[in-house]
Amino acid sequence: MPKEMNLFTSIKLGDIELHNRMVMAPLTRNRAGDGNVPQDMNVKYYEQRASAGLIITEASQISPQGVGYPATPGIHSSEQIEGWKRVTDAVHKQGGCIVLQLWHVGRISHPSLQPEGRLPVAPSAIKPDGEAVTYEGMKPFETPRALELAEIPGIIEQYRLAAKNARQAGFDGVEIHAANGYLLDQFLRDGSNKRTDAYGGSLENRARLLMEVTQAVVDVWGGGAVGVRISPLNPFNSMSDSDPQKTFDYVAEQLNQFDLAYLHVVEIAMEGAAEVPDFDFTQLRKSFNASYIANGGYTRERAESALASGGADLVAFGVLFLSNPDLPERFAKNLSLNEPDVSTFYGGSETGYTDYPFYH
Repeated sequence: MPKEMNLFTSIKLGDIELHNRMVMAPLTRNRAGDGNVPQDMNVKYYEQRASAGLIITEASQISPQGVGYPATPGIHSSEQIEGWKRVTDAVHKQGGCIVLQLWHVGRISHPSLQPEGRLPVAPSAIKPDGEAVTYEGMKPFETPRALELAEIPGIIEQYRLAAKNARQAGFDGVEIHAANGYLLDQFLRDGSNKRTDAYGGSLENRARLLMEVTQAVVDVWGGGAVGVRISPLNPFNSMSDSDPQKTFDYVAEQLNQFDLAYLHVVEIAMEGAAEVPDFDFTQLRKSFNASYIANGGYTRERAESALASGGADLVAFGVLFLSNPDLPERFAKNLSLNEPDVSTFYGGSETGYTDYPFYH
């Protein structure tokens, strides 16, 4: 890309015009109100960060079955739609752009979070390591129930309806969450998908659900307002794949058929792994025809380097946006950054959420 391109250069991301290339990454904060409805402090939180070129919201469940954590917002009830409408109105009033991340957690849940105390669902009945976060504290994960073949069209319909609800809530687009060990990622990677039907076994079969979900969402929005997030190397939530390069190059190539706005790639492992396989993100980037959002502990310097080299078209920042609502101004003027308070990342009040100071 030309050398004059940097974090402050505008870009047309599919159908969406952005005034800079700084993306606020989706950040689970566990601060939704009763009924998993966005509330006043959520409105303020996103409004404060509207100077981002693009805000990608925290992951938001597409159905009651998709819930995996306490106090995370949804996009399946009328109250949730109205709550998100207040958020999008506030962001747009500040001149910002915002897309909703569509989420189904699959096996990363607990019966206490599921309708009628049912088991979580997954591609295969494989129990993840670790514990679920519940309203009663940490509890061991339970072995999920493998989805029946006849149930899969219903999962796709959940995404379609959630995409329609996101339009009603005033978003500029949606991002399909196919990363970090949640349902669509569970189908993609062979460590969690042991099915022998049309949704398991071959790479084509394992990617089938993501492609069908993407088609359903694109039918609602058009490809130019839809992005997909993937995490080829992330072992978070007990994830693995025997050949991640082959798997995710294929995924990127197949997503080209939808003329999407972007591919959002988590380029790091969120939790420590004994061995992380080699992965060529440049090759992945070349496999995808549209804009590439890089994510993974980027500093301003690394981000500028990635843009200048063509390694990315935009860069997503997580913790830096969490603790610096005016991050673009701070970067533009080389201002000092706020220190993040890790103890307030998940759950709680406005403290550590909407009270990080603006520089001016």
